[in-house]
Amino acid sequence: MNRVIARKVVPTYHQIFKLSRKQFCSDEAAKSSAAAASSQFNQESDANLSLTGNVQPYDIAIVGGGMVGMALACSLATTPLTKHLRVAIIDSSPALANKPCIKREDPPDPRVSTVTPATISFFKDTGAWQYVQQHRHAYFDKMQVWDYTSLGYTKYDARDVDKEVLGCVVENKVLHSSLLSRIEDTDFQKTIYHSRLTSMSLNPSSSSIVVDSTAPTEASYARGSLAKLGLSDGNSLYAKLVVGSDGGKSQVRELAGFKTTGWKYSQNAVICTVEHSVENYCAWQRFLPAGPIALLPIGDKFSNIVWTMNPEESSDFKSVKEDDFVKAVNHALDYGYGGHPKSSLPGSAGMFSWLRGNVTISANESFEIPPKVVKLASERMAFPLSLMHANEYASKRVVLIGDAAHTVHPLAGQGVNLGFGDAFALSRIIAEGIAVGMDIGEVSLLKKYEAERKLANMTMMAILDGFQKAYSIDFGPLNILRAAAFHGAHFISPLKRSIISFDPHGMISAGLSKSKHEVTDKLTDQTSDQESNTRISSTSVLSFYN
Repeated sequence: MNRVIARKVVPTYHQIFKLSRKQFCSDEAAKSSAAAASSQFNQESDANLSLTGNVQPYDIAIVGGGMVGMALACSLATTPLTKHLRVAIIDSSPALANKPCIKREDPPDPRVSTVTPATISFFKDTGAWQYVQQHRHAYFDKMQVWDYTSLGYTKYDARDVDKEVLGCVVENKVLHSSLLSRIEDTDFQKTIYHSRLTSMSLNPSSSSIVVDSTAPTEASYARGSLAKLGLSDGNSLYAKLVVGSDGGKSQVRELAGFKTTGWKYSQNAVICTVEHSVENYCAWQRFLPAGPIALLPIGDKFSNIVWTMNPEESSDFKSVKEDDFVKAVNHALDYGYGGHPKSSLPGSAGMFSWLRGNVTISANESFEIPPKVVKLASERMAFPLSLMHANEYASKRVVLIGDAAHTVHPLAGQGVNLGFGDAFALSRIIAEGIAVGMDIGEVSLLKKYEAERKLANMTMMAILDGFQKAYSIDFGPLNILRAAAFHGAHFISPLKRSIISFDPHGMISAGLSKSKHEVTDKLTDQTSDQESNTRISSTSVLSFYN
């Protein structure tokens, strides 16, 4: 049997190394760079088409088209160095087959996310936030946290760190739809497969492929330059890079052989939408004996409830009558399990008054009672809680993002923010690889993403797991220590500012923003002196990030 080995065409795109989406270079330089990249990409696409027959290899296959997977696609679609890539999105969800109609007059869905200022910034950079703003969302600039023992509480205000907001609560379907709308407004070459991944071969043997003279390149691609994916509808496709964004039970992670570490918490989370008689502008969280309850504003006098409890209680609260459930929520957020913490107004005395010293506390920092819930506005949903972390995020041609790489306790609402941080970091590192002519599936490139994101993710996971364990024990001396921590966070200004400002992927993004400006300034200088030079030294580029 005759075999023909096709020469692989590799795009370089060196002359338009521009990692930021903003226009830093001159218009003429940007236009010529984009034209060159487009021309080279078209040459590669034509070469693949003519040489492979029916086999259409993709640059990237994103398995899982949820919020995190679509965030990656959106970032790729709006970044100059990656917007010409051919991308396959594999997901059987109806949300991708038929875009849902979101009506403002409908009650909010109980599945929401609290996005941080860093995530909001990412969405704005890609142009997706403008679509979020067309739907219901609720910024909040204050948060109150307290303990059921009535010994302590703390309040956070965005003004303490010179910010306008602490976060924004958005329905998951709004975030997903906004990302999809932004992608559809570009000329991004994406193909959505409404199917499920059933098999993945990273280094298939040549004997596993039927080779003849009419399709010689399929065999050569299958020998390691591409991953082969099998779908539940019988289709197969090839990709240089497979991204697993398919959730906590990731098929990509399982097929790639990534090991995980973690455990199940003996807790479930009950979520639902509730309605008030007044607007809620604050985020509230109270730690109860069985787990925290959070009341998050969602706009239009609605709030979202996330109530952590043991599995038996969650089963009861999910099925109890609506009026009884509303009473239980108000009880948990008011006098249930203990009274209100004592006011910290001037002149008040207490066990931890020494922490306050001579600081004068305004009435705005005194303890407040959350707005009463008047009715249930959605179904109640319950799901088990666990912690999971993949020992590795990347291997050759495969990388994990979002819940496929890590799952955390929802007590601080950080899970999806960590996932978004993964998506935008991976997009940037893929752009870096393209800029220096690297194979985007090369393990050395993907390990840069892993090293960066593991630090942020493991830091947040350790903090959240520590909180979960600390508040799972009802023990007198420990209760006093927890109360002291609340008072310290409330009265010690530097500590309070540090807590409010802490955001692992936000800190990294701030550093990256600085690096991007440095790289772009360097590129601008080179462009003015060497406009005819279409290559950038890989050493000079990578030195900015090492």
